[in-house]
Parts: sequence; structure tokens; C-alpha cells
Amino acid sequence: MENKLTKQEILINQAVEYFQQGDHSLGYRILLDAALHTDDVNVFKEILNFVALYENETQDKSTLEKDFLSCVTIIKNVPIEDKNVIGNTILEGKSIVKEYNRGKFKLGPIDVTLKRGDIYGLVGENGNGKTTLLTILGSLIEKSSGSLSYSFLDATSDLYDLKSKLVYIPQRTSKWYGSVIDNLKFALVHHGVTGEKNHLLVHMMIARFGLWKYKDLKWSELSSGYKMRFELARTMLRKPEIVLLDEPLANLDILAQQVILEDLKMLAKSHVNPIAMIFSSQQLYEVEKVSDEVIYLRNGKPTDLLGINTEEENKLIIELDTTNSREEIEKVFEEYDLEQIEYNGGVYIIYFKDNAITFNTVLSIIASNNFKIQYIRDISKSTRRFFVY
Repeated sequence: MENKLTKQEILINQAVEYFQQGDHSLGYRILLDAALHTDDVNVFKEILNFVALYENETQDKSTLEKDFLSCVTIIKNVPIEDKNVIGNTILEGKSIVKEYNRGKFKLGPIDVTLKRGDIYGLVGENGNGKTTLLTILGSLIEKSSGSLSYSFLDATSDLYDLKSKLVYIPQRTSKWYGSVIDNLKFALVHHGVTGEKNHLLVHMMIARFGLWKYKDLKWSELSSGYKMRFELARTMLRKPEIVLLDEPLANLDILAQQVILEDLKMLAKSHVNPIAMIFSSQQLYEVEKVSDEVIYLRNGKPTDLLGINTEEENKLIIELDTTNSREEIEKVFEEYDLEQIEYNGGVYIIYFKDNAITFNTVLSIIASNNFKIQYIRDISKSTRRFFVY
């Protein structure tokens, strides 16, 4: 009978597959995740030798495949226990309510059940309670009523352990002093890891989050994207079980957003050390791409998006960023039961009547008419359509 691969072996095979097909950055990060799972100082030493080669190779990473595969062999020699905890409930909140003085705002009631490996997106216009909910779930502020419980791997009532396993990262993080590497080393000392392991583990985490070339820089010398990478590196040194992020994509360019989202998904979905995550964002498409579930807050209450505007269920709704005029858009689509066009936030929102046209047909029409477009997206099933009226 063929031996079943462990989750660590599956992860390592993914790293090899990505690296060999030319997705070097992704394969590299997965390899580092697999190495970090070993928690082995000797593995860290060997992997960091490869990291130095990888970070110094600016032309052709494929020349490092032999070294990459050597690292794979080293990691495979360290057995990793499959914890089999993904999917287990770790946070449960029931009828959570937060009321502020004078009745100016009320959050809830809200029910939240979060499982290991879950990524929840939290969306809603500003002032609708996203930060309030995250800080309640993070035990940073008291709820007015309701219940909230956690089920960590090592059950404890100690407040310090709770804060280690449950991490909240605010949108505006506090300024720190000194270099990236010194701050990460200090953070790890604070959690009881000193000496050689501190040095090696910090360097591993610096490599994992793309901070290798920036490890000696100060807070003021980092862009917003690298400040967020620093926060993730510092957070993961604590080995959290729940991570709550408030607007982690704010002020990041599109490429930085994609890297952060990819990393969040990889960390949450790890079969070896799965993490439960909730993150808020105004970037609705990006939230939907990585989230298992989206919580939409309106006036402090969770709203069932499926129950809003159900008459539009069969309608095609397109968001289009183009330099072409409204008249040109109307002309090319007039025979396809065009219902309405709105200009919102610098883009056109185009509505078609039920089953009038498919998205593929829209793409074909736009191409054949040589439209000049920046992007086009089908938002028929997206929460984005609730923000364009």
C-alpha cells in the first residue's frame, strides 16, 4: 500500500513544483514555511545559507534549483507531527453588542464562529463598527453584552498567554525605534527565545516576509508595505492562533496588496500550523478573493448580502474603467438590453437586464471596438455592487 503523504510533505512538494515552474518567489516562501515548521536550529542554519544565495541572485533564480532541492532534502529529514486541527472552532461569539454613551452608536448583536484555517473578511463603510468588532474579538475593549470564548491548543486563563495567542494588528501601528532586525530580536526575547535560536529564527522570519534587504532600516525608512511585512513578521514570531487585522491593505499599492493577501492565505491555510484570521478592508474584490466568508456591517449590524436586491440575481453588472465616453458605451451595447450606466468613483457601472448578455460577450464587444480600458470586472455576485449606488 502506498504511504500517504504528510501535510508537511505536501507543502514541500508544492514548494518544489512552484520553484521548478518559475514561480520562484512563491516556492521560496513555501520552502521557508516548511523550514519554520521544523523549529530546528540546524535546519535554520542550512536554509539561511540558501537564503543568502537566493537574496544575492538578482538575474536568474532558476540557477539555484540544485541548492533549493538540497534544502528540501534537509527539511524532509525532520519529522513533523500533523496536528489535524484545521477546521476546529477556536473563537465563538454570540449576540455580541457594544453600546456607546448617549446611544450614538450600537454594534450588534453579532454572532461569529471562527475555525482554525478560516479567513473572514470584514467590510462596510467607515463608521459601521469594523474596528469596534475587531477590538472586542481581540479582548482589547469590553463588549456591552453577549458571550465570547476561545479554544486554544493549550487551554489557559492566563491573560499574557491569551495576548500571545490572540494578536490584533491596528491600521496605524505604533512607531518603533532602532532597526528592523533589532526590534524583531527584542520581540522574540520578550517571548522567551534567546541566544542562537533567537538570531536564527529572526533571520528566517525576515527572509520569509521579504525583509532581507531592509533588515537594518529604521521605521521612518520603510514604506507602508514593508511596515506591514514587519508587523506580520513580528506577529508570527509569537506563534499566534488568531490574528485580527484592521485595514492591512490601506495605503498599499496593488502589487503590495497581492503579496500581503497571498501571505495571509498561506499562513491561515497551513495544515501544520493553521491560523484563524479576520481582516477588515475597503478593497472588496481582494477581500472576496481570499476569504472563506465575508461579514458586511451596515449601521453596526451584520447584513445578509444575499437578501439585498435579490431582483438583480440574474443581471450582469460590469465595472469598467475606460477613457471611452458614455455615448460610446451606450452605442455598442444598445442592442443587448442595456438597463443603465452609472459613473461612480471614476469608473462606469453598467447594468444589463436579466440574462441579456454574458461577460464573455462583453469582453468580445469591447475588444472588437478597440475600447481603451484600464480594467474590467464582473461584479454581479460581488459585494462591490452594494457600494455603487
